[in-house]
Amino acid sequence: MPSLVAEQSPAELGRAVALFAAAFSVAYYAVGRPIYYLFFHPLRQYPGPKLWAISQIPLALSNTSGNHHKDILALHKKFGDIVRVSPTELSFVQPEAWKAVQGHRRNGQTENGKDWRVYGRIPDAIISAPRETHGHIRRVVSHGFSAKRMVEQQPLIAKHIDLFFDRMRARASQGEAVDIVAWYNYTTFDIIGDLAFGEPFGCLEQSGMHHWVATIFQRLREGNALISLRKIFGDIDSLLMTLYPPGLRLTLEHEGFARAKVDKRLAAGTQRPDFIDSMANRPKGDSLTKKQITQTADVLILAGSETTATVLSFVTHLLCKHPAIMAKVRAEVDDHFTREADIDFTSVQALKYMLAVLDETMRLFPAVPSALARTVPAEGTQLFGTYIPGGVALGIHQWPAYHYPGNFAKPDEFCPERWLGDPEFANDHREIFQPFSHGPRDCIGKNLAYAEMRTILARMLFNFDMALENRSREWLADLKTFQLWDKPAMYVKLTPRQRGAEA
Repeated sequence: MPSLVAEQSPAELGRAVALFAAAFSVAYYAVGRPIYYLFFHPLRQYPGPKLWAISQIPLALSNTSGNHHKDILALHKKFGDIVRVSPTELSFVQPEAWKAVQGHRRNGQTENGKDWRVYGRIPDAIISAPRETHGHIRRVVSHGFSAKRMVEQQPLIAKHIDLFFDRMRARASQGEAVDIVAWYNYTTFDIIGDLAFGEPFGCLEQSGMHHWVATIFQRLREGNALISLRKIFGDIDSLLMTLYPPGLRLTLEHEGFARAKVDKRLAAGTQRPDFIDSMANRPKGDSLTKKQITQTADVLILAGSETTATVLSFVTHLLCKHPAIMAKVRAEVDDHFTREADIDFTSVQALKYMLAVLDETMRLFPAVPSALARTVPAEGTQLFGTYIPGGVALGIHQWPAYHYPGNFAKPDEFCPERWLGDPEFANDHREIFQPFSHGPRDCIGKNLAYAEMRTILARMLFNFDMALENRSREWLADLKTFQLWDKPAMYVKLTPRQRGAEA
C-alpha cells in the first residue's frame, strides 16, 4: 500500500506540518503551561488564585484597572502573608520581607535586582543602575542630600515656599477655594527643578503646570500600561514605539528637554548648592558622567516632588476630616512658634505630634502604594528557608501591607497615636512601615522630604484655617493607583487666622 506521506505534495505536507505545529502550540499554551504552573513549577506551593497562577493576564488587568492595591490586599486577606500573584511573582506583607527581599547582601552575594519590567532599562540612573555602578552613583549623589547641604539649600527652597504662601494668601483674601493638590505639585516641582536642573519650572510664577512636568504624569499612566504589557509579552518596547509614534515623540521630547536643562546648568558653571553641583564637581575624578547626571536628575524630578506633594495632599484632607487631630497638631505649632519666620527645616524637628501625623498619613496612603518589584538572580535564592528560582519577581506592596489586619490594629483608621506609644497599638508591626523603601537602594531624599513636608504643613497650620469644599469631602472615595496615586482636584477653603501683630 502506498505511503500516506508519499501521496502528499510538498506544499500539502508543509501545510500539514504547520497546522500540527500550530495545534501543538495552542495545546501547550492552553493546557501544558497551566498544568506546569499549577503542579510542577517551583512556586506551586505558594497560595493564591489559580487563574493568577497560570497566566500573567489577571495581574496585568488588575494593574491597569486602578484598583490593584485593593486587589492585592484582598488576596492577602484570603491567602495570608505570601501570595502567588502570577506564574512567576510573589507578593509579601510581613515585616521580615523587607530585609529578605531588599536588604544588604554580603560581599559576593548577588542582590535581587530591580525588575526591568517596572523600571525599564536605564543603566545610568540612580534608581535603576546595576549594582556595580549604583554604589558609585549613590555615593556621589548623596553629597547633595547631606545635612550640611540641606542647610545650604534651605534659602533656595524657602523662596519657593514663600511664593507658594504668597499665592495662598492672595486667593484666601479673595475668598477663593484652591485646588490644593495642584498647588502642592507646583511648589514641589519648582523646588526640585531648582535643585535638580538649576532653575525652577515656573509653576508658581505662572500659577500652572509646566508642559514638561505635565508630560511626566502622562508618561506615568502610559508607563503603567507598559509594565503590564511587558509582563505578558516581554520586551516589546521597540515594537510599541514603532506602532505608537506619539509615545516615541513624547519620550524623545522628554529626554531632549532633560538634556538641554543639564547642558545649560553645566555650561553656567556656577557653584550653588544644587544636585548637579554635587554630581559634577567632585574631587579626584569622582564626578558622574554627563549621561549619569542627566538620567539621575530626570529621576530626581519625579521622586523628589511626587512624594512630598502626595503626602501633603493626603494629610490636608485627613486633617480636614478629623478636626480634633487638626486642633492638636495646630496647638503644637502654636506652642512652638509665635513668628512664621521661625518655622524652618531645623525648628520643625521639634514637632513630634506632627511627625506622627505625617507617618500615619503615609501608612494610610503611601506615596508609592504598589510594589517596586525585585527579581531573583539567575542562580536563584533562599527565601524564608525555601528555594526561589531565578527570574521570579518579589514585591512588597505598601498600601496592602499597611492595611493588612495582621500588621496594624484599626488598619483603616487615622490614628497618629499609634506612633507615640499608645498601648492600644502595642502589637502593631511598625517595622513593616518603610515608606521610603529599605536597604542600600532606599530613598536618598528621605530627610529632605520630611523637612519640606513638616515646614510646609507647619506654615499652613500657622497661617490658615482649612476646610474642604463640599465637592471634595469624598475625595478619598475610589481613588485609583497606577503605580502612583491618580489624584483628582481637591478644593480647600483657606481662611487667614486672626493673629496679633508679629514681633
